[in-house]
Amino acid sequence: MAGESLFPKLEPLLEKVSKPIQYVGGELNSTVKDWHCGGFGPGGEEQTVRWTLMYPDAYEVGLPNQGVMILYEVLNERPDTLAERSYAVWSDMEAAMREAGVPQFTVDGHRPVRDFDVFGFSMSTELGYTNMLNAIDLAGLPLHAADRRERDPIVLVGGHAAFNPEPVADFIDAAVLGDGEEALLQITDVIKAWKCEGRPGGRRELLLRLARTGGVYVPAFYDVDYLPDGRIKRVAPAPDAHGVPWRVSKHTVMDLDAWPYPKQPLVPLAETVHERMSVEIFRGCTRGCRFCQAGMITRPVRERSITGIGEMVQQGLAATGFEEVGLLSLSSADHSEIGDITKGLADRYEGSQTGLSLPSTRVDAFNIDLANELTRGGRRSGLTFAPEGGSERIRKVINKMVSEDDLINTVAAAFSAGWRQVKLYFMCGLPTETDEDVLQIADMAKRVIETGRKVSGRKDIRCTVSIGGFVPKPHTPFQWAAQLGAQETDARLAKLKDAIKSDRRLGSSIGMRYHDGKPGIVEGLLSRGDRRVGAVIEAVWRDGGRFDGWSEHFSYDRWMDRAAEVFDGSPVSVAWFTTRERGEHEVLPWDHLDSGLDKDWLWDDWQDAIDENEVEDCRWTPCYDCGVCPQMNTEIQIGPTGKKLLPLTVV
Repeated sequence: MAGESLFPKLEPLLEKVSKPIQYVGGELNSTVKDWHCGGFGPGGEEQTVRWTLMYPDAYEVGLPNQGVMILYEVLNERPDTLAERSYAVWSDMEAAMREAGVPQFTVDGHRPVRDFDVFGFSMSTELGYTNMLNAIDLAGLPLHAADRRERDPIVLVGGHAAFNPEPVADFIDAAVLGDGEEALLQITDVIKAWKCEGRPGGRRELLLRLARTGGVYVPAFYDVDYLPDGRIKRVAPAPDAHGVPWRVSKHTVMDLDAWPYPKQPLVPLAETVHERMSVEIFRGCTRGCRFCQAGMITRPVRERSITGIGEMVQQGLAATGFEEVGLLSLSSADHSEIGDITKGLADRYEGSQTGLSLPSTRVDAFNIDLANELTRGGRRSGLTFAPEGGSERIRKVINKMVSEDDLINTVAAAFSAGWRQVKLYFMCGLPTETDEDVLQIADMAKRVIETGRKVSGRKDIRCTVSIGGFVPKPHTPFQWAAQLGAQETDARLAKLKDAIKSDRRLGSSIGMRYHDGKPGIVEGLLSRGDRRVGAVIEAVWRDGGRFDGWSEHFSYDRWMDRAAEVFDGSPVSVAWFTTRERGEHEVLPWDHLDSGLDKDWLWDDWQDAIDENEVEDCRWTPCYDCGVCPQMNTEIQIGPTGKKLLPLTVV
């Protein structure tokens, strides 16, 4: 029977696997609704729309994901809709499930994913694609969209990776770009109407209806033609896909105060990567960092009001019992009322066990008053800053307008106020970067240690340098750039490590954490690839690829070997997709997907990067005509409101 719990079959497997608690469900604030919660129409037509929402990683990573948590609650608030969650299963559970014939299930009702109307994936990273394929297969669904049957769920992807879903176009039925709250409700309306009408035209008709909204991309309705040299000639709607738009637009939620989710955050049963209650204080970023896809595709900036944030924190703490509140956004200290927010919350919860935290802070947005409010509850961990580039020159290239003196002055203030350690985040392999640009990271770290020792009078000052390889992303000015090869990245990082350790007096106080260049090359292949990359993903999955975002499970050789086999005899290769620079007029695989950013504007910003020209934040300066606001019919929404957070009244 559809929607029946699999738990009787699942329970005997739990004693055979590690961390069985992650498969049990029943978390505080989770929801299990009646399978027929929407009822039936006068002719017996089903009126319930059912979603599985999956974060294709382990429970400990997926459960705290804010996006899935928000959509889970938004959908379940509708009386005619039920949403349940699913996560990737570890290899021991996968083996046990395949042997026992237990398909991919939800953790809420332990129902088979294949019984739902939509199987939705939140793809924050392309390295989750093999897990996505594994979940589709474990669910008992045909791997390729073209082979799916009438009653199979619609496989849909969202999240940042969905802004170029072409590498997984063969495996998905649809993709949604941008904010999901309103988009998923609109999709639900379309599915419900189609079901209430008796499913006319079958699966294809439903996909056509979704595509014709202009906000859902259905790859099967678009044809891709290639030039002899491997480049794309054009992407266009298929001749028989009548009414399908040439370009598909992203969704943008305005007035975040009208969407105060999650109201009832999930509390995990097992340890997760984030043990806190989080509130998104604003969405979008206009700093214009050229490497940052998240900042580009989430424009414009939309702030949540100080009173709205206060209400969400109050409600979330009451609903969860967490003792830490994370104030989240791409650059949280840029909120126009961040000082009043942190002071108001610190005043409210002074004397309690509640602590506040911000993600990594921009050097030029940090101040001691802000930091002191965040640590008033007695928690004083290390501070994290992200200069991104080691030299002044490379920071101009990436439009990260922070000088080394700015950083030194900031850490001096922090060390003077009692902090003992800072973490600095950088990238290696940025466009136009040289060895000298990266080696200046060592000089900067040594200045940090010297400054800390001087202003604090102490020797126990620590600085950790954390470095990630740069991966060019779609819908950014660097989408045309050549990626640095894995060997070149590793060689550059080895020189930096030697430079840090060369000074025994200071080097012992500097830690260095970095990833080698190999995962970045695979991520680059998947983020800027086209439909021809799908065969590589499938081959890697069939060869045992799982959890590629985890270093202990990632195999560079497997990816390179399978790619070489797939691309053999064709004009493309891994290097063609990664370390090759694109030309201005080349058709990019995602050009038919509209993030609102004008391609000519992105190209001009790419030229500004090469010329080392910086661009100001358009929140506080005249518009630079990136295209988002007029194209998406949106606008920047920022304070200040002038309101204050009042102490809570205990009744």
